[in-house]
Amino acid sequence: MKGPTKSIKGHLILTVVLSQLVLAAGLVFTGVFYLQRRLQAALDADLQARAMSVAALVRYAEDGSHNLVFEKSLVPPPLDLSHPDFYEIRKDTTVLARSPNWPADLTFDNTKPRAYRSLMSSGLPYRALHLNEVPILDREEAPPSSSDTLIVVYAEPTLALRKQVLAAGVYIALASLILLGATVLLALWGIRRGLLPLQLLAAEAAQISSQNWELRAPPNAMRVEELKPLTDAMGTMLDRLRQSFLQQREFLGNAAHELKTPVAILKSTLQSLLQKPRTAAEYEAGLGQALEDMERLEKLLHWMLRLARAEQWAQGALQRDLEEIEISNTCEEAIAGLRGLARSRNINLELKAESSLVCKADPEDLELVWVNLLENAIRYSPAGGTVKVSISRHNGRGTVVVEDHGPGIPDKDLPHIFERFRRADPSRTRESGGFGLGLAIAKALVEAYGGTITPESTLGQGTRMMVMLPSERK
Repeated sequence: MKGPTKSIKGHLILTVVLSQLVLAAGLVFTGVFYLQRRLQAALDADLQARAMSVAALVRYAEDGSHNLVFEKSLVPPPLDLSHPDFYEIRKDTTVLARSPNWPADLTFDNTKPRAYRSLMSSGLPYRALHLNEVPILDREEAPPSSSDTLIVVYAEPTLALRKQVLAAGVYIALASLILLGATVLLALWGIRRGLLPLQLLAAEAAQISSQNWELRAPPNAMRVEELKPLTDAMGTMLDRLRQSFLQQREFLGNAAHELKTPVAILKSTLQSLLQKPRTAAEYEAGLGQALEDMERLEKLLHWMLRLARAEQWAQGALQRDLEEIEISNTCEEAIAGLRGLARSRNINLELKAESSLVCKADPEDLELVWVNLLENAIRYSPAGGTVKVSISRHNGRGTVVVEDHGPGIPDKDLPHIFERFRRADPSRTRESGGFGLGLAIAKALVEAYGGTITPESTLGQGTRMMVMLPSERK
C-alpha cells in the first residue's frame, strides 16, 4: 500500500513560510516590547518631575505658626484632560493635599524611598510613583533645625501609552506581513528556479530505455553542486545497468546457441534413424550418439543453473548455513579428480601449502572453483609442464594461486576471460566439451564468499590466477 506522496517544493515553501512567520512574530514582539519599555521609561521620568513639582508647592505658613500649607492653585494641569492625574501629599500620617479623584483604597509600601506601580482606578490603567522622605523645598519660614519630610504619591493614566504601543504593534505587524508576502513570493520564485535543473534532469532520465542508455544531463544541472553527485551516480548506475542488460542479452543469445547445437544434433540423429529401416547395431550406435548429445545438453543446463545460483547468492538473494572447512582439503580433492586428465597430457600437478587456513564455505563450491582453474591450466600447459597450486596468507586473507607455464593470455583478452560463454580457443573447447562458463562460475562463487579472483598473464611465460578469500589461520 502506497503512502501519500510528499513534495519537496511544498516542504520548502512551508519551511520558508513558517520561518518567516516566526521572524515576523519575533519582530513584532521585540518592537512592541522595546517601545513599551521606552515609553514607560519616559512616563516614569515625567512622573518623577510632576511628583517633585507638586511637592514644591508645599511651604511653611507665613504667620509664624510653622504649619505646612499647599498652593493648590499652582498644580500643573494633566496631559490628558479627559482622564486627570491624581496625587496625595502627606507628612507622616497627616494628609496635606489630595486630588479630588484620589482612590480611597489605594495603599503603598512606605519602606521604600521610591516605588513605581501599575494599577487600575475607575476602570482606567494608571502608573503611580510613591516617594518617601521628600524634603520641603520652600524653607523661608521653616523653624530652626527643622527636618520635616513629605510623602508624595503621583499617578498618571497610561491609556495613551497603551494606545501608542498598540498602534506601533499594528504598524510593525502590517509591515512584517507585507515583508512576509514579498519574502514568500521571492522564495517561490527561488525554489521554482532552484528545482528547475532537477525537473530537467528527471525529464532526461525519463528518456532512458533499452535502446538509449545515455543520460544527457542538462548543463545547469551539472553546475548545481547538490545535483552533480546525483548526476554522476545516475550515470554510473546506467553504465552498470547497460552492461548488465547487454550481458544478460548476450547470455541469452549464447545460451540459445549452445542449446540449439545439441538439440539440432539430437534431432538430426533421431531423424536419420527414422528415415529407413536400420539394423540393431545401427540403432544402437544412433541411440548412443543421441545419449551423448543429451548428456552434453544436461551438462550445459547444470552449469547454467550453477552459475545462476552463484550469482544470486553473491547478490544476497540466497541464504546458506556454512561451516568452517580447510581450504587445502578442497584443493587436494580437486587435484585428485584431475590427475587422470593431467597424466593424459603429461602434466605434473604440485600443491604447496605454506599455512593451514579455514574458511566458511561449501567444500563443493570451492572444489568447483579449483577444478575450473586447474582444467584451464592443464589444457593450456605444454606437455611435460607443471601446474602449481600454492596456499598462503597474504594481508590477513587466505590466498590460493594456480599457476601454469602455458602460452599466456593476450592483454586484450585478459579483461574478458570471466565473461560467460567466452572461449579463447573455440575449436579446442568444442572438442573438449567446454561451454565457456567455467571461469564465470569460478568468479561468481569466489565473490559470493566475499573474495576476489585476479588474473595475471605474460605471453610465452604462463598465467597466474590468484584467489583471495576471507579466512583464519587454523
